[in-house]
Amino acid sequence: MTTYQAPTIPMPGLPLALIPIVLTIALLGVQIFYYDDFTPHIPLAIGFGITALVGWLQGYRWKDIESGAFQVLHVAMPSIATLIIVGMLVGTWIASGTVPMLIYLGLDLIEPSWFLAAAMLMCSMVSLSIGSSWTTVGTVGLALIGIGDAFGVPIYWTAGAVVSGAFFGDKISPLSDTTNLTPAVTETNIFDHIRYMLPTTVPAMLIALAIYLLVGGAEAGSTDSLTRIEVIKQGLAASFTMGVWQLLPLVVVIGLAFFKVAPIPALFTGVMLGGGVAILTQGASIHEALTFAHSGYVIETGTATLDSLLNRGGVTSMTWVVTLMMFALAFGGALERTRCLEAIVAAIMKRIKSFRGLQTSAILTSIATNVASGDVYLSIALPGRMYKPAYDKIGYSRLNLARAIEEGGTLVSPLVPWNAGGAFVMGALGLAVTSGDFTDLLYIPLAFACWLSPLIGILYAQLGWFSKRAEPVEATSEAAIAPGEAR
Repeated sequence: MTTYQAPTIPMPGLPLALIPIVLTIALLGVQIFYYDDFTPHIPLAIGFGITALVGWLQGYRWKDIESGAFQVLHVAMPSIATLIIVGMLVGTWIASGTVPMLIYLGLDLIEPSWFLAAAMLMCSMVSLSIGSSWTTVGTVGLALIGIGDAFGVPIYWTAGAVVSGAFFGDKISPLSDTTNLTPAVTETNIFDHIRYMLPTTVPAMLIALAIYLLVGGAEAGSTDSLTRIEVIKQGLAASFTMGVWQLLPLVVVIGLAFFKVAPIPALFTGVMLGGGVAILTQGASIHEALTFAHSGYVIETGTATLDSLLNRGGVTSMTWVVTLMMFALAFGGALERTRCLEAIVAAIMKRIKSFRGLQTSAILTSIATNVASGDVYLSIALPGRMYKPAYDKIGYSRLNLARAIEEGGTLVSPLVPWNAGGAFVMGALGLAVTSGDFTDLLYIPLAFACWLSPLIGILYAQLGWFSKRAEPVEATSEAAIAPGEAR
């Protein structure tokens, strides 16, 4: 079978390239803010149609647009599959008592006055050790949501702390896929890349930690909170068998991730173990275990707060998120195939006259690609490829570029609700957006480490701090790592 090859067509002019992005953002704004309806699916689908029309005006055929969309969807299929499996994981881990056990232990061990700081630090350590923000969010993060609810901490504060910690670890872990992709694209050494990210990452994390320590003390620790904790602990103890077996699925999944087992088989192993533990220790039947994986766990404890914590999960709980990701990725794939994104980046580069402008533009381009395409990998690969010659031309190290696209790519991904990262966070943590109520989206500004790091990077660029000059050997470095080599 012959592989389809898209025709080579010149880039569109800047006005034409901006049309699909501007119109799609306008449609999203009307849908979300004017109609108070957070369902971005159809605006993104219309955006895909507008992009296809722009491509047709350039000379592309439908097969070209379709190929671009399917190519990005193909690349993102592991992410979509991971999201579905996490839905199964949540359902079976609640049924097995794994999540209830983690909540119970957390209520005993974590002091409410520093809960948010502890949540961020726990997620940081787990994500750094296993190199996966998604696995961290879907396991430890889920339990922390339950603990925070028992403490009376609003879910968006807990989610902000979880996201800050999980994606910090993902950013500087040598086991992370994006941390390997970035030096591969920029042809730099992965360990030099990690070291060069510390000047922005460490201050961002310290500032976030200070804020979470302050707010954690203000939000929890009252008499009402202590009563609420006792009610939830009693409800958990009455509804589930608690013991070391309940921790087996978590220990195995983290162990598999640490030994570099791919996320999908590692998480699916967790699903199977969760179902098995539910059958052997909680008295669930095989049919019930299968139902929990598909439709989520259902229980009536008589306590509304506890029921809201436990009634979740399943493949069906991820349907909204998965379809959103597919619309966003198809839109991003069409933008890339028609070279609209490339045209915008090229227009920006023509106006850059200094390192300050170049570094700032690289960060902002990664952020904008995250927003426009919904794909974290494209937000790293596209500006990485486009800006690389510009850094060589002005004599600055590509490590500056690597840091810029990691900050605008990896860290901003969970802050865009229709991005793969943002959609995953919302689905895994149960962040609900209903008509007229966008409260749960407050996790976005409260994930301080994720947006502080690129801001600090822009500040450094303007001040000329941590702005490494190129070395002669850098352009032909043999230390570059091929995509996916560390996975």
